[in-house]
Amino acid sequence: MIVVGYTPDKFGAAALEHGIAEAKFRNTGLKVVNTSTGDSLADPRFADSEAVTELHATLDRSGVEYVLDQAVVPDTVDALLTVMDGDDADVLVIGIRHRSAVGKLLMGSSAQQLLLSCPKPVLAVKPPR
Repeated sequence: MIVVGYTPDKFGAAALEHGIAEAKFRNTGLKVVNTSTGDSLADPRFADSEAVTELHATLDRSGVEYVLDQAVVPDTVDALLTVMDGDDADVLVIGIRHRSAVGKLLMGSSAQQLLLSCPKPVLAVKPPR
């Protein structure tokens, strides 16, 4: 199964697009994970009902079997790592931001934590500029 770390933005869209392609290539299913720590009343990384409806439409059109897992969790990175510890998880697909060399050096990120800690392959994709 291909696991996609999804956010309702251009980074999540890039991850979803590549995740669908990878699932088709490997002839496997897709698990789309959208989480929030619930730190704010309106977390822009957590898909609202409209975004979830659009997400289901995109996934239905893809023809890939999928599961959408949406949850409020204590730590979003740990939630994805827990999914990736499962026997059925093969590859994690995440969207990453364009950053300068200094930005990469000074700022830790969820993507960096996932790349370093995930026990299985991680496909990190960038949206078109």
